[in-house]
Amino acid sequence: MRIGDVALPSGEPGTTVEQVAAGVRAWVESPPLRSLVGHFGRDWPAGDLAAVLDGLDVFSARHWDFRAGRERPEAQEPALDPRTVGLVLDAAAALGLVHPTPPTRPGYAHLVVLGGLVHACLRRVAYAAHLLRTGQAVTGEVAVLGSFRPLSDIERRTLADAGMPTCGTEVDVLHAAVRKVLDVTAPAEEDGHDAGHPHHSWSSRTYHPPGLPPVRVLAAPSSEPERRRAHTADTQRFWAEHVRLSPGDPVLLVTAPIYVPFQHCDALRTLTLPYGCGVETVGVDPALPDLVRLPEPTLTPGRYLQEIRSALRSMRALHAALRPVAPAQP
Repeated sequence: MRIGDVALPSGEPGTTVEQVAAGVRAWVESPPLRSLVGHFGRDWPAGDLAAVLDGLDVFSARHWDFRAGRERPEAQEPALDPRTVGLVLDAAAALGLVHPTPPTRPGYAHLVVLGGLVHACLRRVAYAAHLLRTGQAVTGEVAVLGSFRPLSDIERRTLADAGMPTCGTEVDVLHAAVRKVLDVTAPAEEDGHDAGHPHHSWSSRTYHPPGLPPVRVLAAPSSEPERRRAHTADTQRFWAEHVRLSPGDPVLLVTAPIYVPFQHCDALRTLTLPYGCGVETVGVDPALPDLVRLPEPTLTPGRYLQEIRSALRSMRALHAALRPVAPAQP
């Protein structure tokens, strides 16, 4: 960890609820985030940590939400002056959204690859294969998590540029990536339910690459199918329902550096709290050889502000899950 970096809430096996809560507080109240909020003209919210998180959610919705309900590629980039750009980039780096870190353990119970846009699906599956082939031990399974989200025209062009077969959905891309980088042709086990709508449907297909742990590709249903597609927490929760997780199991999550804070906190909420497993979240290292022949996506100050907001919202949901439920009144 570089000097000045802010640690995320711990996902070490055996971490207590109190330690997770302290980690949320330390990240949220850190000097880089305080400076960033102050620069955008907001006094620090008053009250306890729950009130602070509520206030930051409202603030970030007003100042840092450039998606307005759209998918990430459709977000509008804000016009920022050079001083603000520098402050945003420095804060993003300190808060853990910029620099990749390698896994800290020689082995894990499970390795979980989080899906996303096409380039992310290809990079993350390739990075997971790199970890496995360079000695990362996994005693359980590799889980590759996505949904039946339809691809955009831009994503279809990205697939063509990468020399990949035509795909219609995110989970199709994940299957194609697994088959390509792990040299497998067909799943050995299949299960699922076609409900006639992508928000309700799910699928589970498991491959058995020679000499490697089984690789399960899951498409999760949405927990709010009338409102939206499945999101990260849905896919993590759905996977946990399909695998045997034991208290203390170390789980490694692979994503992109910019998403590490929010997806790590989602995993603490959906995996660590209910199952007692440990969670470590790492981002794909762009310095490694490009296994999928795609250029690095451009990460702008607006993208970083958007994902700092995502991290705040994930911290807020995690903190709410940590609080004890008040007893029912007679």
